[in-house]
Amino acid sequence: MKRLVIIIALLGLAGFVALAAVKMQQPRDDFVRSAMIGQPLPAFALPAASSEGEELTQADFRDGTPRLLNVWASWCVPCIAEAPQLSELQRQGADIVGVAINDTPENIAKFLADYGDPYSAVASDRMSQLQLKIGSSGVPETFVIDGDGVIRYQHLGDIMERDVPVLMAELRKAGL
Repeated sequence: MKRLVIIIALLGLAGFVALAAVKMQQPRDDFVRSAMIGQPLPAFALPAASSEGEELTQADFRDGTPRLLNVWASWCVPCIAEAPQLSELQRQGADIVGVAINDTPENIAKFLADYGDPYSAVASDRMSQLQLKIGSSGVPETFVIDGDGVIRYQHLGDIMERDVPVLMAELRKAGL
């Protein structure tokens, strides 16, 4: 009886090791399957980050133009790192809307002056309301929104050079 218990335990351990080895050989999936992908942007109204801008609402994303929605902050170091890639995306024809999280108008203006302003509009989300509604977990984070206001893709973290073609491809799939 003891021998049977030992054999069953060893078989169980061998099965676990085999399963772990198979899982470790599979490529890592970097795509974040957000619950919001395929869903329309939720209702929101955010003030412009500066006195010259206009209020930003979900209706602004329903004019037939696919856009990138970039969630960022002036106090975010990775946001500085992604600034050149956002400028490149804009140069390639991406319409980028920025939402500054937990920030002040003065700091937003300084950031844009120091690192560039690739945005067609910048809204202020001082209480992270939109950020929470769209399932954003931090800054920076970028979403591809189609011309009907539906979230089609989510990119976590700063945009690196290798991510520019991916985001442009996702924008084209969304109708650019």
